[in-house]
Amino acid sequence: MDIKLITHETMPKSVDTTALFWFKDQKIETLQQCEATKVAKYLIEQEQFSGKSGEICATILPNTANTINKIILVGLGEKEKVTREKVRTATGKIIKKAKELKTKELMLCMLPDILDIDEANTIKLIAETISLATYKFTKFKTKKQEPKIQSIYINSSDSNFETALNEGLILAETTNIARDLTADPANVLTPVELAKRAEKYGKEYGFKTEIFEEKKIQELGMQAYYAVAKGSDDPPRFIIMRYNGNPANSEDITALVGKGLCYDSGGLSLKQTKGMAMMKTDMAGSAAVIGAMCAIAKQKLKVNVVGIVAACENILSAKSYKPGDIINSLGGKTIHIGNTDAEGRLTLIDAVYYAVTAEKATRVLDIATLTGACVAALGSRVSGVLASDDDFYNRLAKASEITGELIWRLPTFDKYKKAIEHPEADLNNIGEGGAGTITAGLFIGEFTEGKPWIHMDIAGDAYAKADLGYIAKGPTGVGVRNLYYLVKSYC
Repeated sequence: MDIKLITHETMPKSVDTTALFWFKDQKIETLQQCEATKVAKYLIEQEQFSGKSGEICATILPNTANTINKIILVGLGEKEKVTREKVRTATGKIIKKAKELKTKELMLCMLPDILDIDEANTIKLIAETISLATYKFTKFKTKKQEPKIQSIYINSSDSNFETALNEGLILAETTNIARDLTADPANVLTPVELAKRAEKYGKEYGFKTEIFEEKKIQELGMQAYYAVAKGSDDPPRFIIMRYNGNPANSEDITALVGKGLCYDSGGLSLKQTKGMAMMKTDMAGSAAVIGAMCAIAKQKLKVNVVGIVAACENILSAKSYKPGDIINSLGGKTIHIGNTDAEGRLTLIDAVYYAVTAEKATRVLDIATLTGACVAALGSRVSGVLASDDDFYNRLAKASEITGELIWRLPTFDKYKKAIEHPEADLNNIGEGGAGTITAGLFIGEFTEGKPWIHMDIAGDAYAKADLGYIAKGPTGVGVRNLYYLVKSYC
């Protein structure tokens, strides 16, 4: 499917569907007059359409040569209350309706000053949303349907917005890479295969990769990570992705660390079947990091970034680690195992410590589908966040405002750390007394060596259990765009 930018001068002679965004109480005389605006005027006069937020109306006209015969109107509500997310949702509605109408060529007509941002950024947002809304995972379908929409044109006042259009398309493309990775079943996307995919994307998008195999992982002393990994016959892979976009400032490095549990059975603290069915998605954090690395490198951002994934499986076997074990870690702290289903944090601590010591990261962010407590606290549309540094967090918060990937900062009071203490070891891998998202994050924070640090728990929003408008049911790719804009803020 092609997504192109057009102006009045380059408008195609005929498309079969035109879509118009519409404010409530929109003054029609301020718009360029065409068949679509005439239809809109008539429908409003007949009180069939008002432009209120979320409203959508479609009309099919008699089909004559070289004329549009399908018109979609979507309401944005009162102009002063329009947000980026409302525009995304409206765009998603247009795409869904266009599919229902069996549209082949669609033209989107934007309103003047649709948002309180410049037109270039509005075009970027709409292009990104179109690509996200048309995504569908069909890899394992034996009968694949061709996409109904062949071309989508975004009508703009200026043809010089191609850079913005392309950035939006790249962000959607790399988010969809993360969705593909998360959707793949565990029998396909093993730790070895995840490492191969990272290498493939590195060559395609422009970052370097280094892969540590099982022997190297053990030699380095990543004992917490390996304790989880050793239970599976599928060997672990420690994936390092490096992008050096600012060699003149080579000491400034942002580390992005993604949880890479390609499958999580819970180990000896075995999950129920219902809980295991979607555990192929337990590597969504690693997918977000890989997708973000692709976007950062493709856009040639003037930054230095290292992406790290400690990929493995948590499987029940005779080699599995056990509740009651005391293990060591790359950071030298000993850990009592209170629950083998609290495994993600064990892989992350060795990865985070490696990032700040071996890779000399200036700051580090980890992202993970870590706790059910986060879902209980924040639901399925918000990422829980812990942060040790206000400036680092504020940059992420600004990224969230741009992307619509919602976050919520949680407290990190010192008293929470008492919940991860243990009388026989330095730490316990499971917190006591509630606040599970916070205590899990603070456990990881013990291995950051005082560097500015953010922990993102995406357990709730990594997978949509229902259609979210412009994001279909399934993996969401959450994190890719937030990480991209966070890193971009250092350019």
